[in-house]
Amino acid sequence: MSRTNLKNSAAHLHDKQSERDTRELRIDKVGVRGLRFPIQVRDKARSVQNTIATIGMFVDLPKEFKGTHMSRFVEVLNGHGSVIHVENINEILRELQRKLNAATSHLEIEFPYFMSKKSPVSRLESLMDYTARFDAAACGAEIDFVLTVKANVTTLCPCSKAIAKYGAHNQRGEVTVAIRSRKIVWIEDLISMIEKSASSELYALLKRQDEKAVTERAYENPVFVEDLVRNVALRLNADKRVSWYKVEAENFESIHNHNAYACIEKGC
Repeated sequence: MSRTNLKNSAAHLHDKQSERDTRELRIDKVGVRGLRFPIQVRDKARSVQNTIATIGMFVDLPKEFKGTHMSRFVEVLNGHGSVIHVENINEILRELQRKLNAATSHLEIEFPYFMSKKSPVSRLESLMDYTARFDAAACGAEIDFVLTVKANVTTLCPCSKAIAKYGAHNQRGEVTVAIRSRKIVWIEDLISMIEKSASSELYALLKRQDEKAVTERAYENPVFVEDLVRNVALRLNADKRVSWYKVEAENFESIHNHNAYACIEKGC
């Protein structure tokens, strides 16, 4: 079939999404979620890190329209090349607004983030993975941006240490920090705040002498889940770049059949 015939054929296809809807209900967010796409993010160590993100893209839908055009989200994403740069986020939000005639647009990008770490005694180097996330939204001309970082740590129970004759129970904890900031805050900055607030940070590679050091460090720095979120919050309070934050910690308990959880949120 010729290109002209293809165009003529497409012109006769019915556009159900553009039909009028009679239920008079506006939709806040509609779009696509679960797209996997290569992205580039800046880091302190190597200036650029290549990784794979899971992406969600959304717009609002006025009450008079039956549906949105899902293919246009993917068109916008691929229109920025084979790799998305973080600096393109504002452009993508604006293009979503234009292409889908929307007042608001939303972009969520979650990806694994890697840092090289040296073990505490043997100084052997290995890669540690973390989870980072960007949540960005455009409402009219205004842009909102939230950076979220998740990092695992070791926590040792102060109560267990105080009452037990032979040791204390410890466990892995997951800390999630989300921030809004006035200036750039590096992903590494948030990871450092989290790891310094725990009984001990984690490593991908530990020899016996390293394991001894990490175990003893945790024993000397016991923290409840409440201590953990407060320690992170104190560091965020001291950082003038941060205008809002939410700190969550969940300890995957080793002697209880439940997890311990705490949360602090501050700012607007």
